[in-house]
Amino acid sequence: MIPISVCIIAKNEEKNIAKCLAPLADLPLEIIIADTGSTDRTKEVAKQYGAKVYDFQWIDDFSAARNFSISKASNDYILVLDSDEFTVEIDIEEISRLIEENPDAVGMLVRDNTYESNGAITTCPDHVERLFNKNLYHYEWSIHEQLVGDDGTSCYPRYEIPLSVHHVGYSGTLEERKKKVERNNQLLFREIEKDPENPYFYFQVGQSYNMISDYENAYKYYKKAMSFDLNPFELWVKMMVNAYGNAMVNTGRLDEAIQTYNLLYDVFGDCADFHGILGVAYLNKNEPLKAMMEFVKAVNSPIAYETGANTYLAYNSMGIVNEMFGNIPEAIKFYRMCGDFPVAKEALRKLGALEESEA
Repeated sequence: MIPISVCIIAKNEEKNIAKCLAPLADLPLEIIIADTGSTDRTKEVAKQYGAKVYDFQWIDDFSAARNFSISKASNDYILVLDSDEFTVEIDIEEISRLIEENPDAVGMLVRDNTYESNGAITTCPDHVERLFNKNLYHYEWSIHEQLVGDDGTSCYPRYEIPLSVHHVGYSGTLEERKKKVERNNQLLFREIEKDPENPYFYFQVGQSYNMISDYENAYKYYKKAMSFDLNPFELWVKMMVNAYGNAMVNTGRLDEAIQTYNLLYDVFGDCADFHGILGVAYLNKNEPLKAMMEFVKAVNSPIAYETGANTYLAYNSMGIVNEMFGNIPEAIKFYRMCGDFPVAKEALRKLGALEESEA
């Protein structure tokens, strides 16, 4: 098999590093850890799993840390992971075969991001570029670092690899998330000063504020990013459209949300989240029939992330609409379709329909 080095940067990740490394320890992989200043047992635990640990003085630059870790790798092919990403499935033999077929391309893993939303823990998947030849690529940008070819291009061939990870970096207490937002935005604002015409940085600032439910600031930066000429096929643009709509709804900009989404309908209307957000906007505008149409479309959408938009969120909203029309038996039916969703269970309790087995 083609030798691969796994490169990770870490700081005070004692609670995560074992979960990150355990699935990799018995595989034929070199593991490199660039530690940026841990004061806990991160380095000690990493060494127990066979990792080679190197100290890197933090200089407010994730790309610098990434590139340092890559420089310590013995192998040409690099697999980049984060310490809060836990491997769920991996086929190292198939990955090796794919490298042989795509020696100069970049491999993309599947990452399921866990976060709290709408009173429940949800996940949202994305594809991230993580496997490459270190002689052809390096990282740029101090935050939300991007892989760039040594010829300066970001337009390089990509392929999917049989590797999925569970990412918990967006979870944690509110105080932990606020600290991460403060750190990330400091670096993002610095990138914006250097490149004010790059919409991706404004999107990421919006994401930071969205992570702590600061929807007013999230709206502000999403709106700025949306003012640029964007490629609607970029995954981050699709993500932003949904997050932008959610921020508008949560700040009471219902008319703006409805008008904006109707303009974007033809391009982004194949996504359950898109219909779910538009449905909530109509519902909050007291237009339940229009809302119901959107929730039905959400359930039947061809694109559905694991956010609940095509399942329990849609069913809960359908329950609300039926309750508004006094159709209580139908409302109860939809609330029960939501499973353990706390909001739906509370609705059943108020209707006196929460059975002992559902409590």
